[in-house]
Amino acid sequence: MKVIPFFLFVLLSYSTYSQQTATLDQSLSKAKEEHKKVLFFFSGSDWCSPCVRFKKNYIDNPNFKEFASTNLILFNADFPKLKKNALSKEQTAENEKLAEKFNPKGIFPLIILLNENGTVLKKWEKLPSETIDEFINQLK
Repeated sequence: MKVIPFFLFVLLSYSTYSQQTATLDQSLSKAKEEHKKVLFFFSGSDWCSPCVRFKKNYIDNPNFKEFASTNLILFNADFPKLKKNALSKEQTAENEKLAEKFNPKGIFPLIILLNENGTVLKKWEKLPSETIDEFINQLK
């Protein structure tokens, strides 16, 4: 078994999420530049079990990662409850502003597919029931 040096592991892990951005506006700008769609999702990473399953079974899935790397910009508006997982004040304010606009009912997870102009193409108002391949086909 070959051991990967820790710094290489961190670099590889980071590159997987390099298409994630800090704000939705940044995501949309990047999507325009790269002619991609934006997968924008609301989560409660430390309290919402369907959100945790979405990340584990969809976002972290190798097939999804491969598809996303060439087709999507990911943006996660997270609402953690535990103090140790608290976001910066700026990120929290950004996420709250986005929740007022896109998620006034407070649905978790809420997954939204946007085109590069910010138009909503599709919404999932719960954990998707599709297989990963069906989910990817819907994103196409």
